[in-house]
Amino acid sequence: MTHPISVRFREASIAERLKAEAGTRGTSTSALAEELIDEGLRVRRHPLVGFRDGPAGRRACLVGGPDVWEVIGGVVGGDVAPAERVERAVELFGLRREQVEAALAYYAEFTDEIDAELQANRRAAEEAESLWRRQQDLLAG
Repeated sequence: MTHPISVRFREASIAERLKAEAGTRGTSTSALAEELIDEGLRVRRHPLVGFRDGPAGRRACLVGGPDVWEVIGGVVGGDVAPAERVERAVELFGLRREQVEAALAYYAEFTDEIDAELQANRRAAEEAESLWRRQQDLLAG
């Protein structure tokens, strides 16, 4: 379901740049505007989080640091006591405490999104290991 909204820009160059970028990305102007607005709103709530492109699409990252899902994968779960997890992630990733806390705050708000990225990464790792094992079996045989 879509929710139409009219947007007017004070400068024509903004609309022109939006259309040009949408054309470059092979998407509609509306889809790109929605993506940019959503990311902008998220960044306002989480100023240490940005977004970057990659093979799996756009994803949340710490500004000047790793993807949020990578930090969360190193913080949530595991055998480190919960009280020590943030400090462990600080050491592991070479981040400041506020960066790890920013990743956690983003995760708290967008849990399903980050969980999906964690799951996709697990699947990719399992597939890569399976392929490697088949290659080793072929070499051994």
